[in-house]
Amino acid sequence: QWQFVESGGGLVQPGGSLRLSCAGSGFIADRYAIGWFRQAPGKEREGVACIVSSGQNTYYANSVKDRFTISRDNAKSTVYLQMNSLEPEDSSVYFCTAVRELEGHCAIRAWRADAWGQGTQVTVSS
Repeated sequence: QWQFVESGGGLVQPGGSLRLSCAGSGFIADRYAIGWFRQAPGKEREGVACIVSSGQNTYYANSVKDRFTISRDNAKSTVYLQMNSLEPEDSSVYFCTAVRELEGHCAIRAWRADAWGQGTQVTVSS
């Protein structure tokens, strides 16, 4: 069975930083892109960042470009999301899952729906 476990969330002041981890099991990590998604209360789940299986290409939502950095360690089956310059609008529950690749890039809206973890809460507030 596929399993993803998100961790690293917490409470941080605006302008602060957090590093999220997505630990996967039950799959061959270097075959799949992995994406980070978030869902705030009353809002739909949205793609935040994604990294392809090789690590050579990434995707970022416009709202987080130049602030967030996604990386992966396939040997550890783990994907990271470094979040800097956090804003209150970033407050959400963050999830990770496998994402389809298309021509070497993430197809961010084609995710593996049966592999969601419980998510990790990120709260940005002064």
